[in-house]
Amino acid sequence: MPSIYLQPENKYFLSSLHPSPLLETVEIIEIGIDPDLRVWTFHLSGAARGDKQLWEELANRIQDAVPEVSKVLFRWEEESDENYLENAIKQVNIIPVGYGTPTNGNSSGNGNGNGEGRRGGRGSRRLVQDSIRGEATPIVNLQEEERNVVVCGEVVSFDSRLTRTGKTLVMFDLYDGTDTLGCKVFLDEPQELPIKKGKWLKVRGNLQFQSFDNQLSLMVQGLTPVDEPPRLADQAPKKRVELHLHTKMSGLDGTIDVEHVIQLASSLGHEAVAITDHGVIQAFPDAHRAGKKHGVKILYGVEGYLIEHPDSKERSFHIIILAKNQVGLKNLYRLISLSHLDHFYRRPRIPRTLLEEYREGLILGSACEAGEVYQAILHHDPRAVEIAAFYDYLEIQPLENNEFLIGTTEVRSKDDLVRINQQIVKIGESLKLPVVATGDVHFLRPEDTFIRTILLAGQGFEDAERQAPLYYRTTEEMLAEFPYLTPEKAYEVVVDNPRAIAAEIEELIPVPEGLHPPHLPNAEDELEEMTYLAAHKLYGDPLPDLVAARLERELKAIIGHGYASLYLIAHKLVKKSLDDGYLVGSRGSVGSSLVATMCEITEVNPLPPHYVCGDCFWHEFFMEGEVGSGVDLPNKDCPKCGQPLQKLGFEIPFEVFMGFHGDKVPDIDLNFSGDYQAQIHSYTEELFGSEQVYRAGTIGTLAEKTAYGFIMKYLEQVNETRRNAEVNRLVTKLSGVRRTTGQHPGGMVVVPPDKEIFDFTPIQYPANDPSSGTITTHFEYHALDDSLVKLDILGHDDPTMLRFLEDLTGVPVLEIALDDEKTMSIFSSLKHLGVQEEEIGTPVGTLGIPEFGTRFVRQMLIDTKPQTFSDLVRISGLSHGTNVWTNNAQDLIRQGVTDLSNVIATRDDIMSYLMLRGLESGDAFRIMEQVRRGRGLSEEDEALLRKFEIPEWYIDSCKKISYMFPKAHAVAYVMMAFRIAYFKVHYPAPFYAALFSLRAGDFDAQLVAQGEQAVRSEVALIESKGYDATPKERSTVTQLEIVLEAMARGVRFLPVDLYKSSDQRFEIEDGALRPPFASLQGVGVNAAAGIVQARSGGEFISIEDLRLRSGVTKAVIEALRLHGCLQGLPETNQLTLF
Repeated sequence: MPSIYLQPENKYFLSSLHPSPLLETVEIIEIGIDPDLRVWTFHLSGAARGDKQLWEELANRIQDAVPEVSKVLFRWEEESDENYLENAIKQVNIIPVGYGTPTNGNSSGNGNGNGEGRRGGRGSRRLVQDSIRGEATPIVNLQEEERNVVVCGEVVSFDSRLTRTGKTLVMFDLYDGTDTLGCKVFLDEPQELPIKKGKWLKVRGNLQFQSFDNQLSLMVQGLTPVDEPPRLADQAPKKRVELHLHTKMSGLDGTIDVEHVIQLASSLGHEAVAITDHGVIQAFPDAHRAGKKHGVKILYGVEGYLIEHPDSKERSFHIIILAKNQVGLKNLYRLISLSHLDHFYRRPRIPRTLLEEYREGLILGSACEAGEVYQAILHHDPRAVEIAAFYDYLEIQPLENNEFLIGTTEVRSKDDLVRINQQIVKIGESLKLPVVATGDVHFLRPEDTFIRTILLAGQGFEDAERQAPLYYRTTEEMLAEFPYLTPEKAYEVVVDNPRAIAAEIEELIPVPEGLHPPHLPNAEDELEEMTYLAAHKLYGDPLPDLVAARLERELKAIIGHGYASLYLIAHKLVKKSLDDGYLVGSRGSVGSSLVATMCEITEVNPLPPHYVCGDCFWHEFFMEGEVGSGVDLPNKDCPKCGQPLQKLGFEIPFEVFMGFHGDKVPDIDLNFSGDYQAQIHSYTEELFGSEQVYRAGTIGTLAEKTAYGFIMKYLEQVNETRRNAEVNRLVTKLSGVRRTTGQHPGGMVVVPPDKEIFDFTPIQYPANDPSSGTITTHFEYHALDDSLVKLDILGHDDPTMLRFLEDLTGVPVLEIALDDEKTMSIFSSLKHLGVQEEEIGTPVGTLGIPEFGTRFVRQMLIDTKPQTFSDLVRISGLSHGTNVWTNNAQDLIRQGVTDLSNVIATRDDIMSYLMLRGLESGDAFRIMEQVRRGRGLSEEDEALLRKFEIPEWYIDSCKKISYMFPKAHAVAYVMMAFRIAYFKVHYPAPFYAALFSLRAGDFDAQLVAQGEQAVRSEVALIESKGYDATPKERSTVTQLEIVLEAMARGVRFLPVDLYKSSDQRFEIEDGALRPPFASLQGVGVNAAAGIVQARSGGEFISIEDLRLRSGVTKAVIEALRLHGCLQGLPETNQLTLF
């Protein structure tokens, strides 16, 4: 369902995509975008027009132009889609829609609908009812319009939004095990409903075809909560243990969410379960959390790839390796690391000699039919018993798991499969090795077979539909698989032996609990001394009570929890960068810490807005929210000594950074210049040693868009269709499957000197590519957040650009006033740029300003008209959140419900506002943490907020939010952006030179040299293509818009010159800009550098001389010739004698 709604500037641009005259009269009301499924819905004004072929062609053209879009829909709205649906409901309901506010509590009932429900207000139809009469129809049987339909199922998705008519549209999908159905209802007033994901409902309504999406939807007339049908049960007195199971981490093979399988094991009474993914162990951290949550013991293992000789490319055999104790877990981490780093060939392989070296603490199982024991028996190898003796236990599986072997030379019938399993049992008896029955589980239950079929078909497997029953079995189900064994033997392999192995394994923790930071000598004393020295320098001695109390509280938390070294490390990194001339920007919540400010880790001051005198230390704090930030205070001289006062403070609580009790691991993210990132990484290794520093690893999983593509491609192949609601359900099942691995762009994990990396995680190359030269953590870096220090040392353009600007102008960046009125004006007007909207195409002057230059944010500026620095901070927070502005704050502001200063913009707003309204600080912090992570509000939280008279719009806004930006991060971004904007206003030529230098390769010097009209013509040409424009062309438009602005401000562009142009930087000559070689299309960075280096040896005597000395290609020569750079140069080195 769409969560983003855009209004195009040109409401008739569909006509640019197709020659049909009809499209010249078709007006777009808005475009609804579902970012998860990448579905675009065009809402069109008027009654439906045109034939089906026209709209299919138009949809295809949009998808060709924007490959990220997986589906395009068109909805005709004579009034609006909400009115259409509302009218549709009225057509099939005798009683008009209009549900009153419920007065009773939540209801619960059984599958027959016999429960107490909520009653509506007087004179209105009741939506939530005591019971729903009639038997539920299987959803799969609902294929045509029908009145008075009853369905019963689990809520698998839920959404609601305020319509333009003021009603609330509630949409939810029900899954009953046969299919999924979309349900819709309108509410006159927002109300609490018992519709929650995972809950079961019985619903009555009218099934109606929706022309705008070609789907049947249930227009709900009544609903009631019901009990979930009886779950799968395991009635065996003593339950089995599964020792062979694959999760979504088994590289495009397993489809099990680890949380779901452990929850299932718990519900069946299974005491333990093994996690044994193919070659990797990346599910361990999530498995550990789920095991603790559901009371299931996790057996940590892997299905490895065993080879005989380290250097060979021979066939590998599957082997199960389980960690028996902590020694075994560390050895397992070593084996996983070495299999990826030293022995990877198509898959991570483990040489037998390496396994024997690190076998201590490990339990080895013979695995599936791809294991060497099964293969030896299958091929009648006389060494079968000798091979089996290498293992600690042997494994057999249900016959159907291996039915794919029937018809091969070795297996003619199922009897041969029985014989193989029986022989494995006999070998186990002869060697006194336990034999266990496993399911080789790849999907949860039989009904999930379809998910894995889609996954394998998407990879081109021709036999994808011949799925073996690799599902999680109950004890009774597994016992039934071995009728050819005696009952006693079957019980032994199914129940006794797996349980005995599980009992032999200790309770293990995959990532050590508690933070293990590196410790710098005397860090605590040095941090405290540094903090108070800086504080006294700024605020005097004694310190103001507020400052002293804040520092004492922070230092107690930082030092008391062992984080002093982390602060000191960050200080050293920032100091190193500043000493080398590069500004550093802080990210995340580090600006919430006053200690971090005093240590120069961040320049964000988190205290309430205040004045302070730099001479006599007179101060005044504003504690009641009178002003949004210190920057916004009026200029004022010290009433005591007459000196101009400093204006500081942004009102950011420390709890956002380190938790309400100061025990949250501080995450210090720093933005270094992209030009300086490599040096600061090297300095980090120098501080701690290369063996103690690793890049933070990431895991790339199947995105919802890709999962959607897999599903639709498969349905097309088998000539099937599914309802949108069912496709959406399948997407949630398929997404999250591991595809590859990578590295965090700047994250570095630091291991303390008394530990090894294998105490925490295996290591590997990103995407198993040794040429990367980088070694990353095997576990996704978030899994290590609470155990190891992660330094986010990111490369960013802003510090680089500010370094350029400081070098070009001589203006010290840190001395720029953040309350400069002319600079502030460009965020709401063009007054101080000296241009008109008609000249540059926008009424605000933020083109090229980081964070504020995109069309999306420029529209936010137009809507909100910011006047203060704190307004900019709020806009930054809103623009970086997910579901914070769009379909949330934007609607509230447009409808006049509230204004920019009161909407929820950053996570800190929630805590501060709720405490101001009287909530306990602990409750305010907890609710903030839930909302900012997209977890919404519990029923108890909503009741608590209503108790303190929190407005309903505020509660509803909290429930929509998926992710929130920290205020400190927003402040740091805006400080950088404002300084860059200062140069734009006061130093135009240096600003444009620095900006274009950052992306010289995107600049088209040949086009710009032809003048303003040529640039405007190119912009018009690209925009006329609409969605047919390529991403590069759209990027070109952005650049050309800034070029036109520069020209309108009187900035001239010179041609590229063979002897005056730089390789990548724009040079300023008498106020004009000289583009670099790299700005010529067809001249790359290396070629540009080659030309500059070659000319240092003297002037070129010919084009041939240029080519030979610089090493550039003929294509580069032609690009230079076309631009006129080679005028006057002869073609060759030949000299005339006369």
